Amino acid sequence: MIPQEMLHQKPIDLRHKCLFYIGHIPTFLDMLMSKALKEPHTEPKNFTVIFERGIDPHVDDPDHCHSHSEVPEKDEDWPTLTTILSFRDRVRARLFKLYQDFQSGERTLNRHLARMLVMTLEHEGWHVETLLYMLIQRAGTGTLPPPGFTVPPWEALAAQWNQSIRPPSTPIVTLGPTTVTLGHDDSEGDDFTPGIADNVDGYSFGWDNESPARAVQVGQFRMHWRPISNAEYLAFWKATPGVEMPPSWVQEGEEIKVRTLYGPVSMSTAQHWPVLTSYDGLDSYAKSKGGRLPTEPELRLFFDTYEVGHQGGANVGFRNWHPVPATTGCDELAGRGSNGGVWEWTSTLLSGHEGLVPTKHFAGYSTDFFDEKHHVALGASYATIPRIAGRRTVRNFYQHNYPYPWVGARVVYDV
Repeated sequence: MIPQEMLHQKPIDLRHKCLFYIGHIPTFLDMLMSKALKEPHTEPKNFTVIFERGIDPHVDDPDHCHSHSEVPEKDEDWPTLTTILSFRDRVRARLFKLYQDFQSGERTLNRHLARMLVMTLEHEGWHVETLLYMLIQRAGTGTLPPPGFTVPPWEALAAQWNQSIRPPSTPIVTLGPTTVTLGHDDSEGDDFTPGIADNVDGYSFGWDNESPARAVQVGQFRMHWRPISNAEYLAFWKATPGVEMPPSWVQEGEEIKVRTLYGPVSMSTAQHWPVLTSYDGLDSYAKSKGGRLPTEPELRLFFDTYEVGHQGGANVGFRNWHPVPATTGCDELAGRGSNGGVWEWTSTLLSGHEGLVPTKHFAGYSTDFFDEKHHVALGASYATIPRIAGRRTVRNFYQHNYPYPWVGARVVYDV
């Protein structure tokens, strides 16, 4: 999907160029394997400098950023695509050999190594989504559509959605008061503990900020069945001076269109899809309705009660290469359905909690972003791999004013 001329381009100013991510994914895998196995890095070893870690600078102060790779300044100083792909293939061969060693009994799979393998697999899944939300900014003006997939019949789909998508039986659902359990018990600090270290069968690994399990009291609140749609946000945007147009939209002449990986589509086609934009934009929308955005426990309670998830047919795991209308809130399924295939913002800031053990495999994964700027997002998008989309403890996070990821929101009201 990335033509040659785009390799050294930045679809988003706040991220590296496209070529970086093609090298970063196998480099991350190689670095974590070498660290866990106490083995040398795959050649060329300078990839550990160029491709070690991406950037997430503060939107309002791009000079402020966590520790990251020092990448070449000139295009000609970067490794070639051929060199990077050859490196990737050698790293994958190394990974396959490791799995063969586990199967043959030459190596013993313990919790430390299993966690490394899970992290590297999910890291690649995260970056598939990151790269796609970057590339969508150039869809139709550079990015190639998904190869091997037919362009959706947009007009027919729009007609189908207009006829078949039923509004919720009631506009709002009331939830709580109750107790919600966040997270699960999966501390990396226990990975070398005797009696635990070799226990991997059926075990659920997660990222450091998912652990430990903790009970949280949730008061009563009212919540919209479905996330804010493109049509709803369009009306708000037109009526509210100073609100920025979401980067998930694009203006062509007098017409506002919605970006897809196949190129922009008309607002009439995408009007029922959840709108994708920054926390700040959606928070302003919620306040204009007399509401607010949900806390993490509130949204977790809604998802636990009504979201069908990947196995139930939700629009995640590339069932589509685009959002679809949400389906929650109808009587025949007791309100259960899909939110349309987007992450959802919460008002909860990413921060430490009692019992959190920072990961040593990927130092700084969570702790670098305990900065009062990153908000927790829950759920999954249409491009989230199933093993991430299907784990209820997963927590995504983005800066409140970062507008590019595929994150929507729904409005809640205090009772």
